[in-house]
Amino acid sequence: MGRKVTVATCALNQWALDFEGNLQRILKSIEIAKCKGARYRLGPELEICGYGCWDHYYESDTLLHSLQVLAALLESPVTQDIICDVGMPVMHRNVRYNCRVIFLNRRILLIRPKMALANEGNYRELRWFTPWSRTRQTEEYFLPRMLQSLTKQETVPFGDAVLATRDTCIGSEICEELWTPHSPHVDMGLDGVEIFTNASGSHHVLRKAHARVDLVTMATTKNGGIYLLANQKGCDGDRLYYDGCALIAMNGHILAQGSQFSLDDVEVLTATLDLEDVRSYRAEISSRNLAASKANPYPRVKVDFALSSREDLLEPLSEPLEWKYHSPAEEISLGPACWLWDFLRRSQQAGFFLPLSGGVDSTATACLVYSMCRQVCEAVNNGNQEVLADVRTIVDQLDYTPRGPRELCGRVLTTCYMASENSSRETRDRAAELARQIGSHHIGLDIDPAVKAVVGIFSLVTGKRPLFAVHGGSRRENLALQNVQARIRMVVAYLFAQLSLWARGARGGLLVLGSANVDESLLGYLTKYDCSSADINPIGGISKTDLRAFVHFCLEHFQLPALEGILAAPATAELEPLADGRVSQTDEEDMGMTYADLSVYGRLRKVAKTGPYGMFCKLVSLWKDVCSPRQVADKVRWFFCKYSMNRHKMTTLTPAYHAESYSPDDNRFDLRPFLYNTSWPWQFRCIEAQGPPRCAEARPARLAQCTCSAPFPRLCTSWGLPRSCSSSPATAPLAGCEPACSMAWL
Repeated sequence: MGRKVTVATCALNQWALDFEGNLQRILKSIEIAKCKGARYRLGPELEICGYGCWDHYYESDTLLHSLQVLAALLESPVTQDIICDVGMPVMHRNVRYNCRVIFLNRRILLIRPKMALANEGNYRELRWFTPWSRTRQTEEYFLPRMLQSLTKQETVPFGDAVLATRDTCIGSEICEELWTPHSPHVDMGLDGVEIFTNASGSHHVLRKAHARVDLVTMATTKNGGIYLLANQKGCDGDRLYYDGCALIAMNGHILAQGSQFSLDDVEVLTATLDLEDVRSYRAEISSRNLAASKANPYPRVKVDFALSSREDLLEPLSEPLEWKYHSPAEEISLGPACWLWDFLRRSQQAGFFLPLSGGVDSTATACLVYSMCRQVCEAVNNGNQEVLADVRTIVDQLDYTPRGPRELCGRVLTTCYMASENSSRETRDRAAELARQIGSHHIGLDIDPAVKAVVGIFSLVTGKRPLFAVHGGSRRENLALQNVQARIRMVVAYLFAQLSLWARGARGGLLVLGSANVDESLLGYLTKYDCSSADINPIGGISKTDLRAFVHFCLEHFQLPALEGILAAPATAELEPLADGRVSQTDEEDMGMTYADLSVYGRLRKVAKTGPYGMFCKLVSLWKDVCSPRQVADKVRWFFCKYSMNRHKMTTLTPAYHAESYSPDDNRFDLRPFLYNTSWPWQFRCIEAQGPPRCAEARPARLAQCTCSAPFPRLCTSWGLPRSCSSSPATAPLAGCEPACSMAWL
């Protein structure tokens, strides 16, 4: 009867400016789609050049090479007898557009420019492209001569139009257009379009997958129709990981689900669907049909081609399925691990070097490398020859096949515990035991000689010897001695990353991994140019709370019992002298706030877009059962003072995997000043004008200005962790009279 259609969508691990590799992956996806019987193939956004070209879009070379790849696709026999929908930048009348180029049998059917550009968060499309604003209008696009000779066409339609084949009608959306208040699929569906396509370049954020799926299912629930979504997958050259999730839906149901995380460079989904199911579904929605009778028509590009065949009675149809979501801990175990794999193989390095402290953060990073090794071994066992070839290149052994994740981890991960006189035996043992269980090549060394040498230089020049606070030194001396240890660890890490393989008789160098979480970065609770300074940081976009949940996940699923002791231990930098052999310093005491509170501040600052006064107003309600308004006021003031004085550290943050919506990454996601008036006088007066009363039942929190000769005001603090005002007669002070300059510019 000619009503069943087989369509294909895909997720491709494209790489910015890798035109040769991108071409081969596109051709492979088309070949797979044809083998599965598809007659329409959809690819990701800007798949020809790779999405993350950024300012390379300004270059005429990028446009030229994209056209050359398009010519190669048109000329290839693989693209015959299937409608191919590919993404690339196109210049039309001296304006650059983000486009879909749809072609069949060496003829370009339509160039469809993007109409709503993504320009928030990590996206800056308006910097490089212009949106097409002429709804339901097309113009003639004059093809370059290299294409004219292939297509025998001088001009092709350019603009907002749909394809009318012999048996159905197809309309295109591009990524952001699905997320707009009035998406094109609404009007296209009312005008009779039955198949909607969406080519995306959408990156991973924890807990985001459901939003994407909900948008697609809701689109086809209200209006009926078939919806195909393609997405890029993998790291294409920067902080983002594009998380696949290609899908096919019809009438509110998912018919095909692609993987969110995998090491496969090419993944193709197909579904066989009955167009009559769309028509009968729409037939009974009277409100939709009334709106359709008044709809303005789209220009239709007639295509003498059918997606269905005449003899399709016995063709089996795809069945609906339930979308399977990963838990946040699973997402962390998979996404950053895949990002690490792409970074490792594409950087052509021989592995990773990780300073392993025995704390939760560096432990989580080690577990991510171990998770990467598990995925690599699984891919090799499943016959993925591309992954096997990459592994052999990395370890520099042509006949190598990994025997298991522990064995592979020993080849690609070097961990190092850098002890000082302030390090405890417990953290040293925990680091060594974790390294043994994951199989990494582990080094233990002592940095005290280097620390004493550096401090000795200072003493030799100045005649003064700084002391820790517990030995009678000032806070300035105390902080400087901590920073020396932290920075020496960074220098040692890079030395060993460059030469440790050489010392072992192996070729290549190692990528240094950082382990600062998103909460510490937000507050600036790190030493500038310490071990947070690295080549890449796989946990830099993940909160401490989520990292602990991830380590729990690894404990349960990876059989790593060493993680139990690490989770039970308090978070500490171990930069101050021990007290009777035990840790005397904890992160939360140093910061003056809990990690849980810090996550709340981060989301309110970035996601809810609040300043000091707005944050105070929200937290008075949110924390009404655990904090008095006065306590809330003091906590907000403390956070903003610490955040603003340390904001400069964000300019040097190690490139980190983007996973959280409140990341303070200064590179592109969170654009703010890094020199603030840290006293926030106007904003804090607005908070005080609300007159938050002091709690009569508990020692009140206070944050008062006092004189200080330092370049920053002194902040006197004395307040405890969030708790009910009646829960304790007094809150233990987390910090005494603490100079605002204590961490500034250090």
